[in-house]
Amino acid sequence: MQPTKQTLPIGGLLVDVYSHPTSTSSSTNPIHALFFLHGRFDSAQDQYIVDTIKVIFDESYGSGAGERKKDLIVIAFDHRNHGTRLVNQQRNFAWSKEPAENNDQHAVDMYTIQTGTAQDVSFLIDHLPSSLYPSGERTIVEWGMGGVSLGGHSTWIALSREPRLTLGIPIIGCPDYMKLISRRAQSSNIPISPPYFPTSFMTYVERHDPAQLAYRTKDASNPFFGKKVLVLSGKEDKLVPWVASAEFVEGLEVGEGGIKRVVVEEGAGHECTSGMRREAGLFVREWLRL
Repeated sequence: MQPTKQTLPIGGLLVDVYSHPTSTSSSTNPIHALFFLHGRFDSAQDQYIVDTIKVIFDESYGSGAGERKKDLIVIAFDHRNHGTRLVNQQRNFAWSKEPAENNDQHAVDMYTIQTGTAQDVSFLIDHLPSSLYPSGERTIVEWGMGGVSLGGHSTWIALSREPRLTLGIPIIGCPDYMKLISRRAQSSNIPISPPYFPTSFMTYVERHDPAQLAYRTKDASNPFFGKKVLVLSGKEDKLVPWVASAEFVEGLEVGEGGIKRVVVEEGAGHECTSGMRREAGLFVREWLRL
């Protein structure tokens, strides 16, 4: 069954909100809200985003879903400098020997989009309920986030910064920005120094990146403690190689109240496979049962 979609303008940001046709305003079920973000060069309208959202609903509401205690909405919007928010396509490119495809500011541009998305998510957690349920028709009781590639990177950052996010599904994303971008820079013969890596930028990353936080500790100093995290990656991914994420993910502590599930799919490259979509759907299904 195809999910229904409504598009809301919230503070100048166009937001697509998907729901299941059987979930109506008269329902008394609490709601879990899942943000789902696209990859670099793409938009919230790309078919793989729509397809993944449908799979998540199919798994959550299908005949094998069992007892569901919550209803689900899925929220999609364009990253900064993408889709309806595009201002300069060149600034989405990486380093390249081809002048038309080169972006010397690649390291800064990618991270500012990721951190900007994390801020957008917090903004929408603050204000989406007022637009979606102006008369208090329904109540959102938990928030989660997932995304593909650039959306996966952003998911890691948002999970580390927004305490209201209790679930995360980073798909072919990386939680350690310097491990990822330094490998990319070295392969392009770009030095890890100004102007490609400004001092102020490096200082910011060293203070705020998920990999610099207390992700191994078993207490409240760990922003991931108690959260539910499904990590989906491709073993043959060359653009966002698993080796850039492995140390962080293996050391990540979520505690007894959290869940950490890791699937590194054999034979998969930098892609959101059908298997990854199904894993995401099953993870959300469990979330709705809690």
